[in-house]
Amino acid sequence: MDRAVPVYILSGFLGSGKTTLLHRLLQYWKDNDMRPAVVMNELGEVNFDGMLVDKSVPMAELLGGCICCTGSADLSIELTTLVKKESPDVIVIEATGAANPLDIIDNVTETSLYCNVELKGLITVVDAAHLLGLYREQKGATYRLMQEQIRSASVLILNKTDRVSSDETEEVNGILRQWNAFAEVIPAIRCEVNPDRLIGGADQASLAEGPAKADSSARVSGEGLAEEGEKSDFDPKRAAHDHVMAYTHYFKNPVNSVEFEAFIKELPGDVYRGKGVLTFNDTSGRFLFQYAYRESDFLKITPQGEVRDVAVFIGEHFSSGDLRRKLLKLEGRGFNLPGAVKKSL
Repeated sequence: MDRAVPVYILSGFLGSGKTTLLHRLLQYWKDNDMRPAVVMNELGEVNFDGMLVDKSVPMAELLGGCICCTGSADLSIELTTLVKKESPDVIVIEATGAANPLDIIDNVTETSLYCNVELKGLITVVDAAHLLGLYREQKGATYRLMQEQIRSASVLILNKTDRVSSDETEEVNGILRQWNAFAEVIPAIRCEVNPDRLIGGADQASLAEGPAKADSSARVSGEGLAEEGEKSDFDPKRAAHDHVMAYTHYFKNPVNSVEFEAFIKELPGDVYRGKGVLTFNDTSGRFLFQYAYRESDFLKITPQGEVRDVAVFIGEHFSSGDLRRKLLKLEGRGFNLPGAVKKSL
């Protein structure tokens, strides 16, 4: 290939709307007769979001860990393989919500030294209400990680603006400008944005200069963060992983849909994200369920190939044992039978 393949990174915390944006971008590129390719990263062991991507789109999967840490070497391999085997016109990387994007930027730019790829932009999707809540508390590793994702962005999508008031929207915009004074901020509902504006903004922004300038100019107060000129002991990579855990549960029996929805509604607040493929014993077909910050959604699907019934829950320091007991009860199984795998990151 004579030209470098443009690469875009999608960043944003769990449940912010990255996968919705991914589908919009893929459709945009296909409508313009381009051949996109995808690298998808999941903390869990199953790529649920990938099940919804058009099978004509080449995809690389990095599962069971964070792309910016345990999967960094694999990312370079997958990017190189996609370029050589698929000859895509553009590649988009959807990072897990626990990833620090600075490490992914480093990895992609290092890959560009020996593979014909060019990092064009980092797009961070921000859940307006979630950011506002974390900012008002100003504590915890999630707060610091979200800040890093925002500070590193070349374009910011302020998503779910329909869930905050006009005054709160103004407050969130002020936070974004405090942390990143150079990225364009695009307000959105369900990530409905003009792709030309989004891609153009990402292409024009400087990843090398924008975040660095923002870091040196912004004075941000908060636990573990230094004021300008002060030394901070904050380790973004450590903060991105030590507090995040994923619990994977494999089902042996179908469950009742009403009972499962009740289980989802009672999930502890420390469980931020849930997703899975399920068979219900009171309705036909199989379903993909998605859960993010107290809201759930169920979509009837026909998985391609052999896909087990499985669910993954992601959050901070929640009791995986408690979730396991409740899920086993839903299945009608004894509490001591194997059926779950826990992974702390």
